[in-house]
Amino acid sequence: MSTIDLLGGKLQLYQKPTSRFWQARASVGGMQRQFSTKQEAFPQASKLAEDWYLTLQGKLRAGVLETGPTFKKAADQFVKEYAVITDGERSEKWTQSHEIRLRVHIVPFFGALALNKVTPGKVQEYRVHRMTTYADPNPESRSKHKPKAKPPSRSTLHDEIVTLRMVLKTAIRHGWLEHLPDLTPPYKAQSKIAHRPWFSPEQYKQLYEAARAYAREPFHAHYKWNAEQVYDFILFMANTGLRPDEALNLQFRDVTIADDDATRENILEIEVRGKRGVGHCKSMPSAVRVFERLKSRAKPLKTETRREGQRRRKEGKEAPPPVVQELPQPTDLIFPGNHIRLFNNLLARTKLKLDRDGKPRTAYSLRHTYICMRLMEGADIYQVAKNCRTSVEMIEKHYAAHLKNTLDAAAINVRKPKPKRKAKSVATDDDI
Repeated sequence: MSTIDLLGGKLQLYQKPTSRFWQARASVGGMQRQFSTKQEAFPQASKLAEDWYLTLQGKLRAGVLETGPTFKKAADQFVKEYAVITDGERSEKWTQSHEIRLRVHIVPFFGALALNKVTPGKVQEYRVHRMTTYADPNPESRSKHKPKAKPPSRSTLHDEIVTLRMVLKTAIRHGWLEHLPDLTPPYKAQSKIAHRPWFSPEQYKQLYEAARAYAREPFHAHYKWNAEQVYDFILFMANTGLRPDEALNLQFRDVTIADDDATRENILEIEVRGKRGVGHCKSMPSAVRVFERLKSRAKPLKTETRREGQRRRKEGKEAPPPVVQELPQPTDLIFPGNHIRLFNNLLARTKLKLDRDGKPRTAYSLRHTYICMRLMEGADIYQVAKNCRTSVEMIEKHYAAHLKNTLDAAAINVRKPKPKRKAKSVATDDDI
């Protein structure tokens, strides 16, 4: 790494092997400070570096130079710790999302600030900055897509503030910051409780009947196995309440057909592995027939494609032996593919992709359908929460509040009895 001294050795300009830009560093105010010139040519980089150094010196003389650890230092420490501490507890994609938010948006805005300068007002400035500069090119972004045509969504900003809060908490743990500033957005009204997209009983019937019809007569013969899987996936999800990732992780050995003593019916006892770790679930009786059908369905045949056949005949090779069909093994996945495109096409054909609020339905909507239907049938909300590996609070907030069946009309339409009117007394001769 080549280093060039400027201003009599008070400023150094260097270039890292992994970067094409020149970097500057100098000791000002008792701290070693660094600055990226974002320039590849040395003359322009040296001019920017000198301006940066002289600006720091001017702030130092005026007494407004920020001292103490910077936000970037806390961000680097957070990135270094988070992946190690949460190994196995957070997905790799979620860990990378924190790094991307810091690199692209948060560090360019807060990086040079001292940690004690990250105030609620500065955080609000960041929100305004993100809502007004979304269409400008971002030099920190490595994406080849064009800038977005609409401002970031509420959930996107929320995720960025979550990352910001975690960095500040890292600074508190290391003694670089005394307290966490207020990061709540001002001027915010109470958020509406949104109903999660689900299928009403009539819509659910419409969906599975369309899936059954397509499974019997798909558009192409080689789609038949996939169409049958999607049909059984819909029924299985709506009768178990599993999350999509839990269903996709499910193996045949995780499911057992058992006799339920309370209902005297056959149900599925499922060992679930997913978002909440290992849990258990008991299905509706209708899921038993679906599971038996999945268990008896042979695996799809892996035959050579048309292009492979043309190449084989061109090379003069013999035809491969016929493939023998196999039944699923205990360690095989029940749903080896997600079939997203087929499922979405099915929703589009039945005009069920969007609910009345314009929210798109996904495979997760089948879980929401299970919970809503159980509540409509009068199931105990605590038992439903346990069976779905969630909390009563979540069900009351996102499901029960929107179902008319949870309202007791007899308890609501109570009328206070009207008092009886007193009969008028008639005067007699004795009273005179």
